[in-house]
Amino acid sequence: MGQPFATLSAGFGLAALAAIAALAEPNEVRFPDEAMLAELVHYTTVTRGDVTEFMYTSPEALAALKSGGEIPDGTQVILQDWREGEVYRLFVMEKGEGFGEAYDEASRTDDWQFQWYWPDGSINADENTQRCRSCHMSREGRNFMYTYSDARAFEQ
Repeated sequence: MGQPFATLSAGFGLAALAAIAALAEPNEVRFPDEAMLAELVHYTTVTRGDVTEFMYTSPEALAALKSGGEIPDGTQVILQDWREGEVYRLFVMEKGEGFGEAYDEASRTDDWQFQWYWPDGSINADENTQRCRSCHMSREGRNFMYTYSDARAFEQ
């Protein structure tokens, strides 16, 4: 379904990533490496004006959503933002055991954390992940996902 996930990382140094990470809101969201990307499923596409967003997650997450089960820790849901035929940026939400403990209860999205990345793997510090979290809080009954229904309806 749709385009394959584009190659995104190009040897971005770990020291540079660590320095940039210090600028971002504290979280444990990982940039999806090539091995992680190869295992993800493109389950829906969202178009907003001139922006096309390809949505990806794991087969295990899709099966859990379809059965009404719990999405496993380690799951990533990735929005790949395409503009003018190229990947512009990525929004990654990741679920991990204890991830919610980094935030006060009033701003927690269970154990989901969020991060924006540029295609080279660097953190997009221009984006406010606190704003993302506050908006996704309204989707609590839908695993904090805006594409929950699409993921549940996807046939593998």
